[in-house]
Amino acid sequence: EAVDHLGRLGVLKESPLTDTVSAISCGIYEGLSILDLDYAEDSGAETDANFVITGKGGIVEIQGTAEQDPFSETQFIELLELAKKGCTELSAFQKEALGV
Repeated sequence: EAVDHLGRLGVLKESPLTDTVSAISCGIYEGLSILDLDYAEDSGAETDANFVITGKGGIVEIQGTAEQDPFSETQFIELLELAKKGCTELSAFQKEALGV
């Protein structure tokens, strides 16, 4: 809405927004890869990771920590796939809210 307002004022000739961006947490809790950890899961997670991904699937940021034992590449890929799924859903909600 702010972008539309700036456009009406003549400040912006076109929208600078080119894509959505969303962030979500994932982790390994009790040996399972989990999307969007709740507080209890996050507090007890063996691995905690945060992903920021664009609507087109571009990776903006990844932060992951092994809270106990190191995690494997296979586990990392599982977390990345979960994050992509979650961020795709978030992107759809953003587009719906913006009416695009």
